[in-house]
Amino acid sequence: MTQALLREIIDYANRANPYPLYEELRKTPVSHDGDGPYVVSTYYEIHSLLHDPRISSDAKNLKATGDDLLGDQSDEEGTTLPPSFLKLDPPDHDRLRRMTNRPFGPPHAPHRVHDMRDELGDLVTGLIDGIVETGQLDRIDLVDQFAYPFPVSVICRLLGIPREDEPRFHVWAETLAASLDPDPDADPTQRGQGSMDARMELGMYLAGLIEERRKNPGDDMLSQLATADGPDGAMTTMEALSTSALLLIAGHETTVNLITNGMLTLLRHPEALERLRNDPDLAVPIVEELLRYEPPVQLLPQRTTLSDIEVAGVTIPKGASVWLMLAAGNRDPKRFENPDRFDPDRKDIQHLGLGSGIHSCFGAPLARQEAQLALSELARRLENPRLLEDPPQYRQNSVLRGPRHLPIACDGIRP
Repeated sequence: MTQALLREIIDYANRANPYPLYEELRKTPVSHDGDGPYVVSTYYEIHSLLHDPRISSDAKNLKATGDDLLGDQSDEEGTTLPPSFLKLDPPDHDRLRRMTNRPFGPPHAPHRVHDMRDELGDLVTGLIDGIVETGQLDRIDLVDQFAYPFPVSVICRLLGIPREDEPRFHVWAETLAASLDPDPDADPTQRGQGSMDARMELGMYLAGLIEERRKNPGDDMLSQLATADGPDGAMTTMEALSTSALLLIAGHETTVNLITNGMLTLLRHPEALERLRNDPDLAVPIVEELLRYEPPVQLLPQRTTLSDIEVAGVTIPKGASVWLMLAAGNRDPKRFENPDRFDPDRKDIQHLGLGSGIHSCFGAPLARQEAQLALSELARRLENPRLLEDPPQYRQNSVLRGPRHLPIACDGIRP
């Protein structure tokens, strides 16, 4: 039963609306059959496991077999670099995450994300102005023309990539994103080679830039990753490389989905879109509700138990594969009233949309700010926006779920 439901959730035919399947899954909070993973689908159980030190993110601890339902959909980083802290356990995880956080956020760099707000606003304005310049308001692809390029530019500015090199980063990001979104009609060998080439080119470029910043550091994040030598020591070149790649790939993909799922939801709820147009401060609670209602990361596969763990009356044995179904937990009626209703006024939205515990989304403050600015400006500037396809074409990936294209039309764009 569990395996059959998982296959339905992963099946592209159900990508547009997997939530009835999640509802069925929640009837058994912890389910397992055959050689497949243990699947946890209810809010409180997921939340508890996200904070449980007996759950590992390191694939080396996995003893179970038969857990290959996703193929390569969940591999955000590939195999050409050492694992980032996302795929490590304490103490290695904690050391690298602390070192990465020093130049990124509180307490050492409390203003970095806040101080990017004007720059983010300029990027949003420029992208919307670019739509105006095309003169084609009868068919706008919000993914290709807005949601996709925006986060790459943000990460380039955060890392300190020279402006003249940003177009190269857009090409690499597009290629690597395609590797996470398998096209059933594409040649898998050719796609794999293209992804490998992009990773190699990106790695070589970043390695050169890291060495340059060690000699001539600036105030950007890459310089600080390359030169900082605090209580945890200094990052090696390979550690700085894997961390930078994580910021580019994992951070970019989740933000694209957050913005695109957000606009799709708002266009389906025009009253909420109108409220946001008149009150941009509403972007804060709207983004939080979107992270619950349509999370950009639907599930966390490939977690592993370090010892036997009892969850909801079920003993999960040591070395077992565990899947945490975040999107199912976010709509658990035992935690959220009327969970299938999009409600910008919802109180106490302690969602799982950005994870929780030691592996909570590292870039959450930046992702929130990007989405708030993007959605509020799109709401303000687009005149009478409307969907041209509903449901739109979704990406193949069932973990990083979002529309591949979002065609809309509008009557005009306000200055």
